[in-house]
Amino acid sequence: LGRTPLGHYVFGCQAPDAGNIEILYLHGTTEQKATFLRPLVAGETRSCFAMTEPEMPGSNPVMLATTATVDGNDYVISGQKWYSTAADGASFAVVMAVTDPEAPPHLRASMLIVPTDAPGFERVRNIRVMGHAGEGYFSHSEILFHACRVPRENLLGAAGQGFVIAQQRLGPGRIHHTMRWLGIASRAFDLMCERAVERRISPGKTLADREVVQTWIAESKADIAAARALTLKTAWTIEQQGWRAARQDISMIKFLVAGAMNRVVDRALQVHGGLGMTDDTPLAFFYRHERAARIYDGPDEVQKLSLARRVLKEYRDKA
Repeated sequence: LGRTPLGHYVFGCQAPDAGNIEILYLHGTTEQKATFLRPLVAGETRSCFAMTEPEMPGSNPVMLATTATVDGNDYVISGQKWYSTAADGASFAVVMAVTDPEAPPHLRASMLIVPTDAPGFERVRNIRVMGHAGEGYFSHSEILFHACRVPRENLLGAAGQGFVIAQQRLGPGRIHHTMRWLGIASRAFDLMCERAVERRISPGKTLADREVVQTWIAESKADIAAARALTLKTAWTIEQQGWRAARQDISMIKFLVAGAMNRVVDRALQVHGGLGMTDDTPLAFFYRHERAARIYDGPDEVQKLSLARRVLKEYRDKA
């Protein structure tokens, strides 16, 4: 699906809908599934996910300023979110907000389903982001909650389980991303090789005759093979043992596959020269849109720190 920019949209496995579908299926009530999940799966509605805040570190979902307080039969939500992908045109948002500020850090937040036409829900603007400066699915919105009211029945899962649900959503979500990135890397690789064998640089010589281009092709082939093998192994572990057993692998694929894809796309663009900078091939599109892969859903540095801590803990426990 990743080989074409439209693939994941055509088959309905795009973010943020795919992740919201999973947590609604796992934690939604019968009424929530009928109201929000079924239309979403049927492609009749769209959704967004609101967790990241401008004044808080996006890589640490424990630190949130947005609150949701109980008032009678309602939750009253106050705060600011941004980078809410695809909020423009969404029917509802899954919002992570603090419901118990006195609880331990990982139990303070909850997930709430908030219709985008709820009183107090304001989509302020679409943030212009490199590669995503448009509308609809290509939007990243800033949202304000002005004492936004939703029924208490819109609590998704148990109160205080927002962090756990977020991890359940993000773990498998990274598998979705990495599989799409493999498709992008494979498409870029094919374009690079085709360009190398076809582009004449002198009588009887093509780019494929240059050792530096041969090196890029060899490195790209290895990058894709290693990334695919680890992604499949991670998917197998999640399927057989659950996402918790795959946490180390999930961290590894997030930075390894993102890096591999970026390197392959960059090499392919370089082989195409000036043509690669145009929209006559998808390479410039991939380059702009996918640089963020090393940042969203946990930047490379956070994934590496998390992985190293888990690995070192195993060795400390043995000592």
